[in-house]
Amino acid sequence: MNSRIFLSAPDISGTEERYLVNALRSGWVAPVGPDLDAFEAEVAQRCGTAHAVGVSSGTAALHLALLAMGVGPGDTVIVPTLTFAATANAVVYTGAEPVFVDSEPDTGNIDAALAERAVADLRREGRRVTAVVPVDLFGACADYESLQQLDVPLLEDAAEALGATRDGRPAGSFGRAAALSFNGNKIITTSGGGMLVTDDAALAERCRYLSTQARQPVPHYEHADVGYNYRLSNLLAAVGRAQLSRLDGMLARRRQLRERYAKTFAGVPGVRIVGDGEHGSNCWLTVVAVEERESGWSAEALGEHLAGHDIETRPVWKPMHRQPVYRQARSWLTGAADHLFATGLALPSGSQLGDAAQRRVFDAIDEFL
Repeated sequence: MNSRIFLSAPDISGTEERYLVNALRSGWVAPVGPDLDAFEAEVAQRCGTAHAVGVSSGTAALHLALLAMGVGPGDTVIVPTLTFAATANAVVYTGAEPVFVDSEPDTGNIDAALAERAVADLRREGRRVTAVVPVDLFGACADYESLQQLDVPLLEDAAEALGATRDGRPAGSFGRAAALSFNGNKIITTSGGGMLVTDDAALAERCRYLSTQARQPVPHYEHADVGYNYRLSNLLAAVGRAQLSRLDGMLARRRQLRERYAKTFAGVPGVRIVGDGEHGSNCWLTVVAVEERESGWSAEALGEHLAGHDIETRPVWKPMHRQPVYRQARSWLTGAADHLFATGLALPSGSQLGDAAQRRVFDAIDEFL
């Protein structure tokens, strides 16, 4: 692993070890404990929300939030087509139907005007549109100013966006609730894990209840609802607290790396940084879009060249409307997501990349150019 450069590897220091050892020595090794309580409070503060519920994944946070928002069979939920499958899968878990909406060409985030049209069309058909789940793609917040005009509850998929802002508001503070991910490739990690954040006390309490197998507050095991084993471990929360204490430094390094990519590709015909100019982005991933007719080379060719140097890259998300599992889903499309999938390439963006690793990446890019 020391020779390979990854897309977004975990950024771990001695701080995480100290927090984890202290948690182990405390005896709190279950999905309950002081580090979990503290981690929830610290994430809520960072996101500018009143409540947070630590769970096993960002997907679990989306699932619980949708359930608490009353989404279920017979409902329709609008999801961006350019996203990871978890966003759509969480809708299916509830029995509702996801419908897909295309992207803004510049950022890849959901096209708010097209979402408005989809809502209107669906309502004319007599469909119940119970939620819109915007995704803060690659760490840049969606156009919430426009999305909040849709008269549909918003559930923000901020899995990639911790530490990002839009107009001074932090990611996670938009909509009725938001989901964060602490997967190994995210801005901060607990190895696996996630968080639901919200200002809605009742929603937070409902999600907390469902995440612990819906146990009733009685001495014996009593269950009036179907619950889920979704609670975050106190040990993983301790790792998360250590990571959160280092977040600002991690963000600064990712942003510096984005600036270096922008300088490298400045003036190269047909190449742009996706979302460049989104100043509130946390720069989770830097993605280049390559117009082959102008550049004379493709994003795929650059990826193959970097792979030859043991440097990981990845195409952008394959749109959900192109996925076999969602082949029959309704979609409102402009072609923007398909174009980004065809032309986009995510480059190594991790905050753990040191000077030597960065030299390898940029020397390989210079060699290719």
